[in-house]
Amino acid sequence: MLGRKQTLIPSLVAGLIALLLLAAPVHAAKGTVTLSYVEWSSEIASTNLVKAVLEQKMGVDCQIKAVNAEEMWSSVAEGEADAMVGAWLPGTHEHYMDKYGDRVVDLGPNLEGARIGLVVPNVTLGRQTAGTGLRNEPYIDAESIPELSEYADKFDFRIVGIDPEAGVMKRTREAMEAYGLENYELVTGNERTMTRALDRAITGQEWIVVTGWIPHWKFARWELKFLEDPKNVFGGKEHINTVVREGLEEDMPEVAKFLDNFRWSPEQMGQLMIWIHDDDGRFPYEKALRYIRTHEEQVDSWIP
Repeated sequence: MLGRKQTLIPSLVAGLIALLLLAAPVHAAKGTVTLSYVEWSSEIASTNLVKAVLEQKMGVDCQIKAVNAEEMWSSVAEGEADAMVGAWLPGTHEHYMDKYGDRVVDLGPNLEGARIGLVVPNVTLGRQTAGTGLRNEPYIDAESIPELSEYADKFDFRIVGIDPEAGVMKRTREAMEAYGLENYELVTGNERTMTRALDRAITGQEWIVVTGWIPHWKFARWELKFLEDPKNVFGGKEHINTVVREGLEEDMPEVAKFLDNFRWSPEQMGQLMIWIHDDDGRFPYEKALRYIRTHEEQVDSWIP
């Protein structure tokens, strides 16, 4: 009799475990979502937020891969990544859309009101002027891109840029040709080196022109302005789109629906970017979790 009980107990335990496994949510069955992104402040913020929502609100594992701009597009086109939320259209990434557009699915804008161009400090200083006394004026006089030729020596014949593959860099090279700025050097680097150079210049009241875009935390940190672009080389208002691989809707319909629903504003993205930047960019995922906690109604509206 004792032997029979000993035989039954393992069978009962095994059956119980099997029932529990059937009743429990199986996250592995949902697969893992891979997002590709470029390490720009805007895309760090949006990609980490999407990852946090997928993992914390939908129970879907998510991996993120930092790449350059072209690899961001090609990885989705080739199915190596499931999605990206950093496609700047219609102008900045136009050449990537032309190259990869027939192999991806564009879900449309997740953010409206973006813009790119050349940016200078708009910091005002007290100036003594004849007959009018002291008045506040920007210490940089240039208002438009054509004026860069006039003030080339003050700008040290340099435009401070970011990674060479970025869409804003491509447009800047086109602008240099269109406005006859062949005597300027377009300095390559990354977003961090560009903002450090901007910080040093503003602190020392030095002239500087940089590649810029909205949304970005630097517009909340400093007084800045876009130089007028009469030839419209940089284009007008843009939007940031969500682009996914072909077949995602069939493979992961809930994920595809969430990505299609994902929408926010430049001000909301700016808030998350500032939180990330103020912590030296070290914990973007934790700041995304903070955004979820403080924007619960908005986040819930994205989830199918």
